[in-house]
Amino acid sequence: MASRSKSNARPPLACEIFPDRVVAARVGETRDYLEVHTSRQLPAGAVQPSLTNANVLDANVLSGRLGEALGALSGRSRDVVGVVPDAAVRVVLLDFEQLPEAHAEALGVLRFRMKKSLPFDVEKAVISYHVHRTADGLKVIATVALASVIQEYEYAFVLAGYSPGVVLPSTLAALGVVEGDLPTMVIKVGEGITTVAIVDQQQLRLLRTLDSAGRAALDPSPLADEIYPSLVFFEDQFGASVQRILVGGSASARDLSGALGAHTSAPVEDLVAERFLAGGLGSGPAANGTLAGVAGALLS
Repeated sequence: MASRSKSNARPPLACEIFPDRVVAARVGETRDYLEVHTSRQLPAGAVQPSLTNANVLDANVLSGRLGEALGALSGRSRDVVGVVPDAAVRVVLLDFEQLPEAHAEALGVLRFRMKKSLPFDVEKAVISYHVHRTADGLKVIATVALASVIQEYEYAFVLAGYSPGVVLPSTLAALGVVEGDLPTMVIKVGEGITTVAIVDQQQLRLLRTLDSAGRAALDPSPLADEIYPSLVFFEDQFGASVQRILVGGSASARDLSGALGAHTSAPVEDLVAERFLAGGLGSGPAANGTLAGVAGALLS
C-alpha cells in the first residue's frame, strides 16, 4: 500500500473531483514527489456526491474546470487517474475462506455477498476488488458504486479531452502516501462526510464514514468524539494501539490535534508531508490536505 514504485505503468497525471473544486497534479520524474499541482473552484451544485443519485449535475462546467486544471500541467499527456468523492463509492472489507480465481466468478460471489448491504441494486453496480492472502484466509477490499455514477465522472474527463483509465475513491487513493508498517489512522475530512481508515502491517484494517451533514464545516471536538470509537474498536479487535494519526482533506493536523489529544497520545501529523510536494500553479495551488488523493494515486 505504501511502496514507492518507480514504475511508469500509471499515468503521470491525477485529478480529484470535490464538491467545490477540482485538484490536479503531475508526478515528478522519479515518481516520489508531486512536481506541480493546481486547483479550480466549482460553482455550488455542479457536483453533489451520492451513492444513489446523479452526482454530476453540470457536466459542461465540471469538464471545463477539469480542462483548465489539467491543461495547466499536462503537456501532451492525456491519460489521468481520476479520484472521485468517498460519498459516491462504498468500500467494503470482507473475509473469505476462498474465492474463485476467475474474475467473473469472483464478481458473482462478491455481488451475492454485498447484495443486502447496499442502498442500490448491486446488479447495476461496477465492482473492483483486491485480495490479500493471510494465514486466516482471504481479506478482500471491494469498491462498489453505481455504474451510472462512475460514468458521469468519466464522461466529464472525456469531455475535457482526457482519458481516466483508473478511477479511485478519495480515501483509498490517499492511502498511497501512508507507510502502513505500524498502526496508523487516516482521517480525511470532506464536505458532509469524514472518512476514517486504519492501516497496519500493510493491510487496511478498518474503514468507516462519518456523516457530518448539518455540522459546522470543522468542529474538532464532536468530530474527535465520533472518531474515538474507531480507536477503541481497533485496539479491542487487533490488540494494538494506533501509533500515529494522519489528517487530510479539508482539515490539517493542527486543526484536530488538540481535540484528538483528549482521546489518544498518538502523534497527529498532516497526511501529505512537505517532502512530497514541489510547486503550485496558476489560479490556485491546492492546500496540502486536498492533495492527499492525487498524491496517493501518483506516488503509491
